[in-house]
Amino acid sequence: MTMPVCDICCEELPSEAEMRTHLFLSHMENVMACPFCSLSGISYNELSFHINTAHIDKDCQDTKTTEVVSRQKNSNDWTVQSPNSTKTSNVNVKNMDKVSQASPQSPSQVNEMAFPITGTCLSQGTSTSLKSSPPAAATASGAIKLIRTTPTSSNNASREREDGCRKSKQKRLASPIKEGCFSCPMCSLVCKDCFILQEHVELHLQHQDAAEGASSEAVTSTEASSTSNGRSAVMHYECPMCSLSCSSSSSLQEHVELHLEYGSASATGHSSEDLTLARKLQEEEEQKWREAETRREAEDFKKLQQFGLDNSGGYRKQMERNMERAVSRGQMVPAEFHRKKAEMLESLASGVDDGRSKTSGLMEALCRYYQKDASDCAHVWLCAETDHYSSSEGDKGWGCGYRNFQMLLSSLHRMEQYNLLHVSVPSIPRVQALIEEAWGQGTDPQGASHFNHRLQGTRAWIGATEIYAVLTSFSVKARIVDFHKPTGPGDAHPRLFEWVKQYFSHSVSRVARLPPKVEQTTLPPVYLQHQGHSRSIVGVEQKVNGNLCLLLFDPGCAPREMRRVLSQDTAATMVRRMRKFSGGLKHRQYQVVAVEGLLTPEEKQSRILNSRTLCAEKIP
Repeated sequence: MTMPVCDICCEELPSEAEMRTHLFLSHMENVMACPFCSLSGISYNELSFHINTAHIDKDCQDTKTTEVVSRQKNSNDWTVQSPNSTKTSNVNVKNMDKVSQASPQSPSQVNEMAFPITGTCLSQGTSTSLKSSPPAAATASGAIKLIRTTPTSSNNASREREDGCRKSKQKRLASPIKEGCFSCPMCSLVCKDCFILQEHVELHLQHQDAAEGASSEAVTSTEASSTSNGRSAVMHYECPMCSLSCSSSSSLQEHVELHLEYGSASATGHSSEDLTLARKLQEEEEQKWREAETRREAEDFKKLQQFGLDNSGGYRKQMERNMERAVSRGQMVPAEFHRKKAEMLESLASGVDDGRSKTSGLMEALCRYYQKDASDCAHVWLCAETDHYSSSEGDKGWGCGYRNFQMLLSSLHRMEQYNLLHVSVPSIPRVQALIEEAWGQGTDPQGASHFNHRLQGTRAWIGATEIYAVLTSFSVKARIVDFHKPTGPGDAHPRLFEWVKQYFSHSVSRVARLPPKVEQTTLPPVYLQHQGHSRSIVGVEQKVNGNLCLLLFDPGCAPREMRRVLSQDTAATMVRRMRKFSGGLKHRQYQVVAVEGLLTPEEKQSRILNSRTLCAEKIP
């Protein structure tokens, strides 16, 4: 019975079960490593394939049996001997000239030819492993492959070249491993390292070099016939990486090594190029970031300029600059300049508005106008008596919020329930101080942080939240309603018009069966804010067809224009300018501030605490 032999370490084992145990414990459970070279870290199947293809000529460490094959020097026959038999068999090599016709890219055909050996008696207990020196190898079927070898001098030169290659390979294997997938161009093996592939290809080439000598002897008759015909047959070896053909396997080996070394150098060069490219891209990103940061800072500064937070001065400085400009242009004499400057300083010191931009009696004039000439109106609601305050030279371009607050205060001062308020309307710098005082009480801390808790001496814009904060500090109950998106076609806000109508019509007594066409209520005007501007709603018209129209006081309208309302001859023209239909208010967002009475001390304290997270009532 034939004892199984391990394909990896050539150890004989008594049975198949012992063989499986040996493979599991000695090879599969441990780290797989080739016993003939430095290849490791692969599976059992890959290691077996590697040994059978790359180290078929290696010597297994089995000294029990050896098959010795010798070639007769003066004969064309091979002699195969078995140590357990005295019989020999001679195989006549007649068709060896066919070897020269094999392709150089098929090493299995060039290196070896299999011949069945008859008459050779092999012991059942011997191993079929062969040494590298004899030209015979055992096959799985029991046949023996005969391999031509070169003369002894050629073998010695080949061994010296192999030793040099092994030393160079050991040096290369000491370099860092670069991950990748490299397939052998001469077989189906796939390696993860270019150096392992290089070693594997060199083994193929060594087999070709050994086969070259055998082929040269095998094709002697063919060369002789070719020479007789005046031709010489030369073996050519084609490079698997380019189209170059070499005359010998050693030249091809050196050429392939140059390919592999150049590939390693190129990989290092590519790494350097990638690092340079990465640094360049990083520098470009940093440059773009710096440019974007510069643009953002410029935009923020523009916004600060727009909101008056650029430290360019407030109401007083702007008034002085405008008067100086008027003097330089000849529009004002120096004496008038000094007189107006003194009046301005006196007004600022008192904290009371000088009244130069105020227009009174407008609501009464509007009531007379609608009673006399309003044929297209089904109903008109007007607010309580309110003075109009226009922007002056000191607040032109940024003071609309302050002027609308002055209009609201002028209406509240005329109502008995708000008699706790200041009797006079404060000036714009005084309104700024009042807002800062409201922030000091804890009202609207987010708005205070936006302005850095400072309004005096600036041209900062104010909005609905600042109006709410100062009214809360006066113990006045205010309500903010936010119409944050259009509610009608064409970006219109019909819900805003309906809300204003409900605000003015709700307080009107319904005792009379037929209410009057024109009603002047006791309600103060409504503060209306949108992006970039604010106005005051002083009334609403309902047309015969049911459409609604708001009546607005605009601080941008000059006092001389507003006085035209007081005259019956020019009132109609001014009323048309004051009207705003639904199609005329197309900003995306509007906010309104409406006064609804007074606050008790408890309600005031509660509102101050709640204003830390101030949220407007949103419609819709």
